[in-house]
Amino acid sequence: MPGSLRTETIVLRSIRYGEADRILHLYTPDRGRMSAIAKGARRTKSRFGARLEPFFHLRAILYQGRSDLLTVTSAETLDAHGPLRERAASLDAAARACDAVSRLFETDDPSPPVFHLLANELRLLDDDPAAARPAHQLAFRLKLLVAGGFAPQLASCASCGDADHLAGFSGAAGGVVCSACEASAFPLSEEAHAFLVAALGRPLAEAPDAAPRALRQAERAIAETAAHHAHVQLRPLPRAA
Repeated sequence: MPGSLRTETIVLRSIRYGEADRILHLYTPDRGRMSAIAKGARRTKSRFGARLEPFFHLRAILYQGRSDLLTVTSAETLDAHGPLRERAASLDAAARACDAVSRLFETDDPSPPVFHLLANELRLLDDDPAAARPAHQLAFRLKLLVAGGFAPQLASCASCGDADHLAGFSGAAGGVVCSACEASAFPLSEEAHAFLVAALGRPLAEAPDAAPRALRQAERAIAETAAHHAHVQLRPLPRAA
């Protein structure tokens, strides 16, 4: 039904359109992912200024007409996330976080936990350069999977339920698998398993770390879970040194 919608939103992506407009991909707590056009946003004297760039946390008024594409009629900055833009690694991590949200949550189904998780991640990237490290980004992705209902099974074998002799990970099975069920799995070290468990259990600000080999295994586990159960291919992270 046509009308105006007032909502908080985070800009996931901003695309030039036409001579002066922008198409925005937005994520909101009450309407999930949305697309909107900001008419005249690229004009020198635009009332929007720079606040429609990616990562901006806004309070916006959007008009919904007959099209699925909403129109931005007002935007007030709640957080510009300026500090993260001053560091290349933090900027890249913010882009990958927004991309992961965009890929995993494509619909307008509301998910306040996803919105607040992304908002928290951007604040952490503002405050602490260490939040850009691969281990932290993997913890964020794992929590996104949980918010989407795709949490991998980590406590016992996803195939037979055995809690002992866990030796691999199977995206198809949905989690860790024991030595008797690992035919279709890849090896998962104890360190990688411990990292996944700790990343799931700790607050994002206290994300654990691990050796590069363990992190690569954890990334593969997260990527295969997303691919098999959310049907999404996540962008690879930069290789840990």
